[in-house]
Amino acid sequence: MPMPSEEQIREALRVVEDPEIGLSIMDLGLVYDTEVKDHTIKVTMTLTTPFCPAGPFITSQVESVLSALPEVEHVDVDITFNPPWDPRTMASDEVKAMLGLW
Repeated sequence: MPMPSEEQIREALRVVEDPEIGLSIMDLGLVYDTEVKDHTIKVTMTLTTPFCPAGPFITSQVESVLSALPEVEHVDVDITFNPPWDPRTMASDEVKAMLGLW
């Protein structure tokens, strides 16, 4: 069985929510990149703030969801703050509307 595609990875990550905001990390635009190599998925993502208290929870949820996919043996979550998260440019249109960013 092949490793999951980037589309399958991104779809799986839709269930991971920022518990403070109650919205998907994908809709918030927190996931910058995914890479699949040798049964490992590397996720480069950010948090809403560098001091986000939910950071460890979100990271563990990403690892848990992706580890459940076929052929995945390891998940590496790389948290970066470059570029800093900006919901005005990174969030989905639905999230922008919910946050009043129109």
